Amino acid sequence: MTILEVKELHKSFGDSTHVLRGINLKVERGEFLGVIGLSGAGKSTLLRCINRLVEPSSGRILIPRSAFMPGVNGSWIDVLELNRRELRLLRRKVGMIFQQFNIVKRLSVIENVISGGLAYQPSLKSCLRLYPQGEKRRALMNLKRVGLLDHAYKRADELSGGEQQRVAIARTLMQNPAIILADEPVSNLDPKLSRLILDILKRICLEDGITALVSLHTLDLTREYADRIVGLREGRIFFDGPTKDLTEALVEKVYQNPG
Repeated sequence: MTILEVKELHKSFGDSTHVLRGINLKVERGEFLGVIGLSGAGKSTLLRCINRLVEPSSGRILIPRSAFMPGVNGSWIDVLELNRRELRLLRRKVGMIFQQFNIVKRLSVIENVISGGLAYQPSLKSCLRLYPQGEKRRALMNLKRVGLLDHAYKRADELSGGEQQRVAIARTLMQNPAIILADEPVSNLDPKLSRLILDILKRICLEDGITALVSLHTLDLTREYADRIVGLREGRIFFDGPTKDLTEALVEKVYQNPG
């Protein structure tokens, strides 16, 4: 089943910087999709356009209503047509994992994880940090899944970088996401920790049937973990296919400097 379809997606910054140039992409439910390309090829912009953290200039981003927003009419929804309220509903089901972890270091680990589910809670109770017991139990369960249950009540700034990224994964799971967008999630980690994080992320996606779009700076890691690879070059898709079909000749062309 197709869970995401991108059609003729363009993004320009100002009058001259054209970052995405007519992206067409179809993603199936449960895929672990690796996105590669040179710095500036459009990887981060593509991921952030999908949930409109970056506003596309034109195009369509289609998702099935049943997977994301059961209360909205129609079998397919164009993300670019959603109003502010509808976009908040969509973002409940689209998790985002960032390069810099984006956790609140002065809070405890469990509070950081609980914050991932706040979109489902009354805003006043969330502001007062009055968390239902059920949410605390879910947070502890998700911390167990990423191997951090013993750290639940530590301050987040007591953890290592790899542990903080695992907190970010556990926080994302609180959203019950249908899709996870991971933008260079291991670029600040050493090779051993990078594999640990990607092992956890892929295992959870397989167990829960989550679709993942993951931008990685290391080609070897992309080949090791991705079912399918999309290679961007100068804002266009240059390669899209199973990992086994990405030959060395194609890699050289994907990473060939412009001009």
